[in-house]
Amino acid sequence: MERTYIPGVLTLERPVAGQVPVIYDSPHSGGEFPSDFGTIVPHEILKRVQDSYVDILFEDVVNTGGSLLRALFPRSYIDPNRAPDDLDSRLLAKPWPAPLRPTDKSRLGHGLVWRSCPTDRAMYDRRLTVAEVEQRIREYWTPYHKTLADEIDRMESVFGRVWHINCHSMPDGSSPIVSRKRGPNRADVVLGDRDGRSCDAEFTHFVRERLEARGYAVRLNDPYKGAYLVEAYSDPRWGRCSLQIEINRSIYMNEANLELKPGFQQVQHDMADLAAEIARYALDRTMPQAAE
Repeated sequence: MERTYIPGVLTLERPVAGQVPVIYDSPHSGGEFPSDFGTIVPHEILKRVQDSYVDILFEDVVNTGGSLLRALFPRSYIDPNRAPDDLDSRLLAKPWPAPLRPTDKSRLGHGLVWRSCPTDRAMYDRRLTVAEVEQRIREYWTPYHKTLADEIDRMESVFGRVWHINCHSMPDGSSPIVSRKRGPNRADVVLGDRDGRSCDAEFTHFVRERLEARGYAVRLNDPYKGAYLVEAYSDPRWGRCSLQIEINRSIYMNEANLELKPGFQQVQHDMADLAAEIARYALDRTMPQAAE
């Protein structure tokens, strides 16, 4: 296995041989808190809003030929799943030197750099300087995106097509950001393809079918359609498919104390099997192009 490591920022793992054109990324599983964070929210609380263990759930994908990119920093410090201009001006001590395009995520306090922690708890006792935010973009957000973009480009140059799986977890119940159904119809997994814009329907259906065959209750684009990372790196017309996968935390961990449940290993095993099936799917559709 080849490994790229930027301390405190990311790791990228890929097989030495048997590569397939599939990359998995886990942008929200990082738990290494930078020394200059300066938040007034205890780290124990912030750990509850990160995608704990998601990178471990998918760590066997490298054995199936895929690459795995993991963020090491917490999403509450700077969120790689937000656009660099999705920033709340109320967070800043002075005006941002370029136009901002805040989405509803920023208005709720959870944009590129969080202004508040669910539920509406202030992240800082002051406003951040422009230089502080620029440094976070330069040293954390940009390396993550460059690594992902470079890996996608590399795969496309070899195989002609590439599949990107954006990996997340979701709370069992409603969150302050998104309301979800509960009860017998709750989802174990939500797949997001931005209503068909980020991924061709055949692949989305394939992944859904394989998960349901293993007993998972799956919903599509409800309530998670996929955010910036899925949008930024997809173009199904040109052979770039991005699919977001959200796994219900309650099936593998205790959300209150973050301890793993006995079912964790089964979910991990199922994700490895799914990755092997995705690898075969990708090779079946790219080997003629790769051989040309």
